[in-house]
Formats: sequence, structure tokens, C-alpha cells
Amino acid sequence: MERKALFITFEGPEGAGKSTQIALLRDYLADAGYKVVITREPGGTPLAEDFRNIVKHYHGSEPLYPATELLLFEAARVQHINYVIKPALESGAIVLCDRFTDSTAAYQGAGRTLNMDFLQQLNAFAADDCLPDLTLLIDLPVEIGLARAQHRAEGVENHNDRLEEEKIDFHHRVRDAYLQIAENEPQRVKVLDGTLEIAELFEQVKSRVTDALQRV
Repeated sequence: MERKALFITFEGPEGAGKSTQIALLRDYLADAGYKVVITREPGGTPLAEDFRNIVKHYHGSEPLYPATELLLFEAARVQHINYVIKPALESGAIVLCDRFTDSTAAYQGAGRTLNMDFLQQLNAFAADDCLPDLTLLIDLPVEIGLARAQHRAEGVENHNDRLEEEKIDFHHRVRDAYLQIAENEPQRVKVLDGTLEIAELFEQVKSRVTDALQRV
């Protein structure tokens, strides 16, 4: 039986546990016979990973302006979509992507307070009609997520994540923006409880993905 392609994105504030759930879902789907491609934003290609290193870890004396950051994210996205995501979907794979355009709206739009209308135009231009079939938003209180992220970073050399290091108000704006996106697009975006234990949360993930697979 021919498998139909599916594009699934995972979103959430810092420390939500997206990577863990993506790895579990990859194994679950592969065991069920699906072709699965996992990727991430920013990044996913060698060139896009170079952009990622700048936006995530740059700490030079010259400022990295919010608009510069936004355009680097969008440039990385163009590379990523055309080099990885579209070919994978055309091959019939299920693509699991750690962050996508909703992250740009939440972090650069709400977090950095950039013009949201212009940002959405850039998102649409970069995405080029490559839109998620399902977005799983793993939500949890900001303080819990940041504590998790800090614990995860302990012992990691040269971690220094610019976004994680932002003030608490920034992260509250990010979370609020995510929840607003979910409210605006309930058919695509499903909110999951990020405070659950890993296995419990994965049951929610499997349920949402199973529903999506039955619709394609």
C-alpha cells in the first residue's frame, strides 16, 4: 500500500521536550513501516546549520539586530525547505521538523516585537506553500521550561544560547504567542501538556499523529 507524505512540526517554548518526543515518534513510525525524516529549524542543511550557529550562539562585539536575526532565519528556511523538506515529502516520507514558521512568529514576532504582518509575509515567501499538516505545540510554564533548559545545558561546552538567555518577559511573550496561534488555527495546531512525564506525553503525541494519518 502506498504511503502518503505528511509534514509534522513540533513547537514549544524552551525546555518543552520536543527533541525527545520527535525521537520517540521517529522510532514508532519507522517500526510501523513508514519512511521518516527528522530535521530542525534553524538548520537541517549544512548551509542552514551555519546560519543556526550565528542566530543561536553569536556573542561578538557587533550587535546582531532583530531584523538581521529574522532574515537569517528565513534564509535558512529557504535552504531547508528546498534541499530537505520538499524532496522528502515528494518521496512519500513523513517529515518531523523541530520548529518551523510558528517559532519565527513566536520568537521574532512576539519575543523581539517585530512587525508581525511583515514577518508573516516573509514566512509565506520562504515557506513557498510548504505548510505543516499537523503542528504539535508542547506547552508548559515558562519557569519550568527554562529550568529544564538550564539543566540540559549544564556541562555542555560553549552552549551560550542567545534565545535561552533572554529575559523572562521575552519568554512569556513567546509562550503567549504560541497559545494564540493554537487558538487561531485549532485544526492544525494541537496543544499538548509539556508537564507530563515523557511516556504520558508520547501517548498524546501518538494519538494526534494517528488521527492525522487517518485523514491523509
